Amino acid sequence: MKILVLNAGSSSLKYQLFNMDSSEVLAKGTCERIGAGGAITHKRTGSEPFCEEIDLPNHGVALERVLSLLCSAEYGVIASVAEIDAVGHRVAHGGEMLESSRITESVVKYLETIVPINPLHGPPAIAGIKACLALMPDLPQVAVFDTSFYSTIESSRYVYAIPYEFYENDKRRRYGFHGTSHRYVSGELAKALGKPIEELKIITCHLGNGSSITAVDGGKAIDTSMGFTPQEGIAMGTRSGTIDPTVVTYLMKTKGYSAQEVEDILNKKSGLLGVSGISNDLRNIFAAAEEGNERAKLAIDILVNGIKKHIGAYTAEMNGLDAVVFTAGIGENQANVREMVCENMGYLGIEIDKERNMNFTRGIPFDITAKGAKVATWIIPTDEEYMIAIDTQRLASK
Repeated sequence: MKILVLNAGSSSLKYQLFNMDSSEVLAKGTCERIGAGGAITHKRTGSEPFCEEIDLPNHGVALERVLSLLCSAEYGVIASVAEIDAVGHRVAHGGEMLESSRITESVVKYLETIVPINPLHGPPAIAGIKACLALMPDLPQVAVFDTSFYSTIESSRYVYAIPYEFYENDKRRRYGFHGTSHRYVSGELAKALGKPIEELKIITCHLGNGSSITAVDGGKAIDTSMGFTPQEGIAMGTRSGTIDPTVVTYLMKTKGYSAQEVEDILNKKSGLLGVSGISNDLRNIFAAAEEGNERAKLAIDILVNGIKKHIGAYTAEMNGLDAVVFTAGIGENQANVREMVCENMGYLGIEIDKERNMNFTRGIPFDITAKGAKVATWIIPTDEEYMIAIDTQRLASK
């Protein structure tokens, strides 16, 4: 079975074509600057990338070009679109959808109703789905929601302590994000340990420009750091993470900022960038810290402290811990962050082999647990697209 996985952004469209029989990626690429010019980078596995500047006025035109490249004699991997068996769509926010779903008219309508709580990711996801339905109306289409992994979280952990009618009437609650990544790496960890996931208490740390931490008990999420939006939780590249909400009203009252201006400050000018004053890229911040920049050191400490606090809290919530997983850009590649997070965590059973941590092998699950440590610590590369392909294959086959 061949599965096309699509991830539509506001001005982008990422894609991968999987051969599920061999679990391999046949081709992948990205359409950029949709609606503002246009460019495509397309790569067939084993070949050099093909790049072109091309007018892409909307997601429909972008998808047409993707399909033509996948089927082209020079750059393609299939003879015709008829070889594609199903399409899987990454949908960051599924509201209260409990699991991945075959796309129907009612599913699309529901996604449209929750655009007010998902204004950034909702419209492009819907545009990508509609473009696909128009071009390939007879193919099974599946929506895989980042939020659905958190449908198992108890209400005491997702209802905010504000007047209840805001949840009851407007669904103002914690949703959680990066669920597809957390679900994938927790499953891969269980395979690596050779144990049933139902027997494991795992904390998964998805650390990148956007970061979230999730407690996974018996294969089910019981708590997560992101909330109503991806703004909540630990400090991120440009997002503040959790702050006292009165900071918002204080800035509006004393500085005269509008609600939109404060939102832009907290989402685009805060986090590692806001504290360090240097960059949202942790590599640049570490370089500055090594040269003695105190604000760079402070930004790193804020990040590390936030991760430690969540690990401690989630261990308490699960009444124990079997494993910690690091994944995503920072989690997979920044050995110094992993070492700082795991330092002085021996009371929880977390101890890493510093040499293995510094000399890890990229791109594969890698064990960095110290000899004799009670808690396993692993680096596991995430693969959200493959997780989407698996869900799509399962639902399309029914």
